[in-house]
Amino acid sequence: MTTSTTPRKATNFLVDVTSAKPRASSKVANPRRMVAPNDRTIILARTNTGNTTMNNTRFNGWYLFWMLLISEICGLTPVRAAAKPSPPNVLFLFTDDQRHDTIHALGNSAIRTPNIDRLAGQGVAFRNAYIMGGSSPGVCLPSRACLMTGRTLWNIECQGMWGYEISEKNKTLPEVFRENGYVTFATGKNDPGRTGAFGRSFSTGGKILFRGMTRSQFNLPLCDFSPDGKYPKGAEIQRNGKHSAEVYADECIQFLESHAQTNQPFFAYIAFQTPHDPRQCPPEFRAMYQDEELPLPAAFLPKHPFDNGMLKIRDEQLAATPRTASAVRKHLADYYATITHTDAQIGRILEALEKSGKRDNTIIVFSSDNGLALGAHGLMGKQNIYDHSVHVPLIITGPGIAKGERRDALCYIYDIYPTLCERAGIKVPETVQYKSLNAAIKDPAAEPWDHLYFAFMSWQRGIRDRQYKLIEYCVGTERQTQLFDLLKDPYETQNLAEDKAYAGQLTRLRKLLRQDRVNFNDGNTLYPFADEQGKYFWSRYETVAGTNSP
Repeated sequence: MTTSTTPRKATNFLVDVTSAKPRASSKVANPRRMVAPNDRTIILARTNTGNTTMNNTRFNGWYLFWMLLISEICGLTPVRAAAKPSPPNVLFLFTDDQRHDTIHALGNSAIRTPNIDRLAGQGVAFRNAYIMGGSSPGVCLPSRACLMTGRTLWNIECQGMWGYEISEKNKTLPEVFRENGYVTFATGKNDPGRTGAFGRSFSTGGKILFRGMTRSQFNLPLCDFSPDGKYPKGAEIQRNGKHSAEVYADECIQFLESHAQTNQPFFAYIAFQTPHDPRQCPPEFRAMYQDEELPLPAAFLPKHPFDNGMLKIRDEQLAATPRTASAVRKHLADYYATITHTDAQIGRILEALEKSGKRDNTIIVFSSDNGLALGAHGLMGKQNIYDHSVHVPLIITGPGIAKGERRDALCYIYDIYPTLCERAGIKVPETVQYKSLNAAIKDPAAEPWDHLYFAFMSWQRGIRDRQYKLIEYCVGTERQTQLFDLLKDPYETQNLAEDKAYAGQLTRLRKLLRQDRVNFNDGNTLYPFADEQGKYFWSRYETVAGTNSP
């Protein structure tokens, strides 16, 4: 074979698979590039060519043939990478004062909640979801602050108190989603004095209530959404309008319809102000419940057996003391009717989500900020840490979540923050102190918490595990202790604190209570109100006569 002495020119041979004919290119392609976007061209080799006696065209034709054959046999035919799944949407349905036992599908046959029942059938319901308690008589304020920041009760710089803004150091849940490309929508109740945090958190919304409560569900001081995040301190009351639950549902439906054709993921927060009093609803819903047919709470008492520090609060004045069966049944009928009406609005929202075509890629969360006594233990309000006041519903549905399952794991509703971040592929901020529920969603045996800690202002502290619950009271110069076996007595009616058979459990739980005082920074913070409350409780707990118990 003879070759020319002419210098050889470096060339890339690009073979068009469609024509199977070699063509020379004067451009140097990236040798690592196997497939050009949207074409069928393969880089075979980089070689030097010149005048030879060899028929290069014939050689490369056979070379192409064998290369394609080997690629086909070995499964090396180039394929496009799988499309990255779209981030999930989030629809957060949050009610006000709804206790855990107010859902038909979860055991209350006296109430009608067909749409919440549907959610329970489409996802996982946590049967032991709790709030931590409260640092103000309006328990909704600290509870919602914990929810939005993922911070424990003594580690929120505003402490959830009336008129105090949430620090920018604590990223809110919707704020984190907004920073990660979500459109964030809100309607309904937002706590007073938190317009700054609201402005950081939400990119759109409508009909926003910057008050803790109203005197009517039909006359509402609502604000329209402000892009600059500035809202008036006092909004003009819109009189004789729709019921608040219908107004908020309308706003959410309008948002879902307007967002249906966009690809940007959304985080929608619908904060109902029901079933908080005034417990009003359209008459057809009230007609569903007859007072005399409703069972009384299992822990019904005419009056609370001792001073818990909050017997003169507004909520306790909603019914005369001693409580009567007829008065409590009327309150229950109003309460259930308001919940059923709210449930109907949730149904409208779920229907709009289905019509938008985004249901299959949407995580839905249903929960509430706190419970309510309504005659249990002789109380009417939520300013206590009995089960009826700190135990709330929690249902989570969405892609990758089992349908119709129940979980008995102990948890706080504030665990929602890291749970949603993880499911959306968003890094959980380091400021978040609660725990993800995703392991428990997947595995019924998973236990995020082995016990829970509770507190209410300066007078009550408590702790519970899977079987026992301890509540300690310090009011004035008096101290009271309650110990309940929750497996035998889920309604907390039999106090075992003086039973010597349970002395070991009492000692164990008191030790755990003191440990959690430190773990949760109770009374050791620099923030207003809650640190004073904690110090006040614990100083008297150790010094009041009879309190130097183990």
